[in-house]
Amino acid sequence: MPFVYVVEDDEDINDLLVYNLRKEGFDVKPFLSSLEALNRIKKDKPDIILLDIMLPDMDGLEFCKSIKSDPEMEDIPIIMITAKSTEIDKIVGLELGADDYITKPFSIREVIARIRAILRRSKKRENQKIFRYRGLVINPENFQISVDGKNVNLTAKEFKLLMLLINSDGKVLSREKILSFLWEDDLEVYDRTVDVHIKKLRDKLGKYGSCIKTVRGVGYKWNCD
Repeated sequence: MPFVYVVEDDEDINDLLVYNLRKEGFDVKPFLSSLEALNRIKKDKPDIILLDIMLPDMDGLEFCKSIKSDPEMEDIPIIMITAKSTEIDKIVGLELGADDYITKPFSIREVIARIRAILRRSKKRENQKIFRYRGLVINPENFQISVDGKNVNLTAKEFKLLMLLINSDGKVLSREKILSFLWEDDLEVYDRTVDVHIKKLRDKLGKYGSCIKTVRGVGYKWNCD
């Protein structure tokens, strides 16, 4: 469930956005103050922020600049929603790092469509980021992996399995879920096939194979801690 911050000091507009986003299945946290949102954001990081520009404490442009200049938060997408509709206003917002710009009055359907489009792009970029953990380096875009500087050859299935585990954010993946993801509707594939691929993957990863944890009776997860 995508987690959305709504930072808007107009209570009616804030309530309208929150109501409709929750109705569409989003998890929403409303803020009437930009400083309140800024103080909360590191403890409870959202997937995307809807941001008004004209705010009473710190304006939206400064808020956006603050978020995009922080390495821990710069990847959070921001959609600016504002009554300021001149071309220069839009350019300034986009140059400060905003991902989109919607002017008031707006259509709720358009706002929701834009949120979903940006979240899809954000997820795609996230999946293509180079993953590094000590001597393990994975480049999803080029299907390349190295362990302590040495290239490792994985099959397409092994690579997809590895990325599925890494992108699961530490969640346990059942054998059934892994099967449905890697083999889709192939009914001739059994749970044991997953175990065999996991073993081969662990062997090829060497010492980093221990990051693939077995959760007995359930499945597998990725955890290097």
